[in-house]
Amino acid sequence: MGFINLITELLRNPKDAIAGWIAMGPVTAYGFIFLIIFIETGVVVFPFLPGDSLLFAAGFFAADKALSIFVLLGVAWAAAILGDQCNFFIGHFFGERVIASGKVKAMTPERVEKSTAFLDKWGNLAIFLGRFFPFIRTFVPFLAGMGGMKWHNFFIFNVLGGICWSTLFVLLGYFFGGIPAVQDHFELVIVGIVGVSVIPAIVGAVKARQGSKAKGAHEAGRR
Repeated sequence: MGFINLITELLRNPKDAIAGWIAMGPVTAYGFIFLIIFIETGVVVFPFLPGDSLLFAAGFFAADKALSIFVLLGVAWAAAILGDQCNFFIGHFFGERVIASGKVKAMTPERVEKSTAFLDKWGNLAIFLGRFFPFIRTFVPFLAGMGGMKWHNFFIFNVLGGICWSTLFVLLGYFFGGIPAVQDHFELVIVGIVGVSVIPAIVGAVKARQGSKAKGAHEAGRR
């Protein structure tokens, strides 16, 4: 129940969650931030964790001097890079069995198809670009490992993507989180960040469904 409560609090209000961690000591706060980012990027069953909003909120606390911006960035970089690397190896060694088991409910056929299409379209660059899209950033390294992508190619784009993604959201929180209007409506800002992140995935899913319907109608008309 403790872990479930932790996730619930994060989804509801990452700022309050981080404040609670800081109250237990900065080392504890860095540890939890590392853990959440690592799990979101490295464990395929947790693609719904709020990585973007967590990093934004953490950046706010760094600007407030409750956390060190340099330590925070180092923790975020390490978690993002190691998480994707772990996910790649899980996909490489266990990918077929994980999908065949059907136990990963978040890995729906539609999401797998979308992530696979994204990977096919962008190739190695998908590892970098996928960082900026929820769900896709969790599934792409898994599918890349399962699909036999060369490890050294994955590693290069994993490092670049992990550093750019985590730095972007930490610095957004660092420079803009302290603005009075942002502080007064912090929850709405977090919802906005999540919404903007999820919109491309929703649009892609709608297009994919429309494409599937159109294809089905076309095949039915040919019969």
